[in-house]
Amino acid sequence: MGGHSHWATIKRHKAAQDAKRGKIFTRLIRELTIAARQGGDPEGNPRLRLAIAKAKDANMPGDTIKKAIQRGTGELPGVTYEEFTLEGYGPGGTALLLEITSDNRNRTVAEIRSLLTKNHGTMAEAGSVAWQFQKKGILVVEKNKVDEDRLLSVALDAGAEDVKVGEKTFEVITGPQEFEAVKKALADAKIETSLAEVTFVPQNYIKLEEKSAEQMLKLMEILDEHDDVQKVHANFDISEEVMEKVAAAG
Repeated sequence: MGGHSHWATIKRHKAAQDAKRGKIFTRLIRELTIAARQGGDPEGNPRLRLAIAKAKDANMPGDTIKKAIQRGTGELPGVTYEEFTLEGYGPGGTALLLEITSDNRNRTVAEIRSLLTKNHGTMAEAGSVAWQFQKKGILVVEKNKVDEDRLLSVALDAGAEDVKVGEKTFEVITGPQEFEAVKKALADAKIETSLAEVTFVPQNYIKLEEKSAEQMLKLMEILDEHDDVQKVHANFDISEEVMEKVAAAG
């Protein structure tokens, strides 16, 4: 199981707690606002359509969604956010790619640099890490929700690139452009997904042992809690055995 799957699982466990602190809503509102810059009609704006779906999944009130979209289209006044990526290295030589939305780039860069330095990481020059990741659509389906052959048939017919088989889940991989079509095909086939997003996927993974794994998971959580960090991507792999040791030690 790769870093993406591990972190996605950890984040799902944290979801309820995060929602109480309002972090999920904060990120979703920023995404809605930024996506709406490309047009306020979700039918003609796939990014906004996905952002609305995520907001509804998080039980965000319709009025909050509407106002976030209106701030993006300029119908309502609001903060102007800038989108950019930051690159770095984590414990064990892992590569980090952070998707950022900020109203103050200099402040955010300084804060992220400080967090990395204090947690066994370093900031990297632009371009030194990004090449290790590819943008892909990921749809995760629990194994007990669908027959493998049926999932393969539906996903591949809709344009998916691959279906990876994990211990408890299937990961449907798509190109960014095919993501919407594959997601719709799965929904039409009544195949439930536990995670659906367009994200950066590492081309190779670094296997971490117990100490580095513990440091990496702590760093990921710290970065993930920063308000300006929309997503954290890293190329680490942790075996189930090491994960159990880390969990027991924690």
